[in-house]
Amino acid sequence: MKKVFIQTYGCQMNIADSEEMFSHLAARGMTTTDNLDEADVVLINTCTVRDHAEHRAVSFLGRLGAWKKERPGRRVIFAGCAAQRMGEKLKKHYPFLDILSGAKNIENFGDTLEKSGLFPPTGPQGEPLKPGLTGYVTIMRGCNFACTYCIVPTVRGPIKCLPQEEILEQVRRKAEQGVKEIMLLGQTVNAYSDGKTTFADLLNRASEVPGIERVRFTSPHPIYFTPAFLEAVKDNPKIARHVHLPAQSGSSKVLAEMKRGYTRETLLEKIRALKSIGMNISTDLIVGFPTETQEDFEQTLTLVEEAGFSAAFCYKYSPRQGTPAALMKLHPDKVLEERLDILLNTVRGLSERAYQGQIGTVQEVLMEDANKGRSSGNFWVKTNKEYPTGSVVKVNIEKADGTLLFARD
Repeated sequence: MKKVFIQTYGCQMNIADSEEMFSHLAARGMTTTDNLDEADVVLINTCTVRDHAEHRAVSFLGRLGAWKKERPGRRVIFAGCAAQRMGEKLKKHYPFLDILSGAKNIENFGDTLEKSGLFPPTGPQGEPLKPGLTGYVTIMRGCNFACTYCIVPTVRGPIKCLPQEEILEQVRRKAEQGVKEIMLLGQTVNAYSDGKTTFADLLNRASEVPGIERVRFTSPHPIYFTPAFLEAVKDNPKIARHVHLPAQSGSSKVLAEMKRGYTRETLLEKIRALKSIGMNISTDLIVGFPTETQEDFEQTLTLVEEAGFSAAFCYKYSPRQGTPAALMKLHPDKVLEERLDILLNTVRGLSERAYQGQIGTVQEVLMEDANKGRSSGNFWVKTNKEYPTGSVVKVNIEKADGTLLFARD
């Protein structure tokens, strides 16, 4: 049986896409391996949100030329967002590349393999990738926004929502494989609608699948949090009490220039509404957008305190070729480094404070091993007793040490 080495860069959606692409290779009699030397095929699934992620993927591709020469018949597949953005010029630079499959082609990946003639069925169907306790399910692809710094709409295209029944069938299959937690995925995941089913409906229906104990989602957009969503969460304990909400900036002026579709004030309104139903909120922040002034940057610093985020992932602005912001005058690297350092110092300790805030509460914990698991709010919890992996237990939080809670039943 031929073996596939899978290298995935980027977000959870890319992990789900890699699983989907491998399912077509498994149907052609292949299995996976973690050992590059014993692989017959390498599947590289790429990210292009930031230049660094794209560079890592292309650098890995370049090193495969020697790998392929070692054994006749080896194949290389380069897929995903970087493949979509860079296109056919990749094959000119890397003539040993066998298949180029962009992010917009994920749903047609099986046809691409068929048409290539390089991957005929070679025997019994291989086993699909076995998920852990958390299973990833893509519910939509693409984005209808046109944020000036973001390449995603270019490489993923406009929003396309999968039908509800197709999504729920994926959830059922994963539950049958032992998955206890489902992560619903999309670029603006809470914009989901198939014409009949809203995002709030889908959360509820996914949580009703037998065997599923918890439903999470990423990445949402602030403007799509509706009263129906708030009601769904309030009434359904299986919907996780954690949202990763990319704010990007605390300045209304910069948010407008980014074309994010909300202001600082409306963002804070959404955050207050989410916290009113018990949501723990983490975020992404960008420093050094081309039009960001010192005053704009300081508004991002004050947003961190006012919003009460539990964690913040901070990035320097990374220009992406083909976006409007890439044509703007950039800040000097020194300014980017200074602002990032200040922001990192501001957000340092957010997680520890959030963990301290859980002391004295009762938490539902999904056990990921015998005495450790994650709460609905995405906090790591260590229990004083052992429980079956995959079980959900209610515990009292007695203390916190850094980013770990200690509980008793």
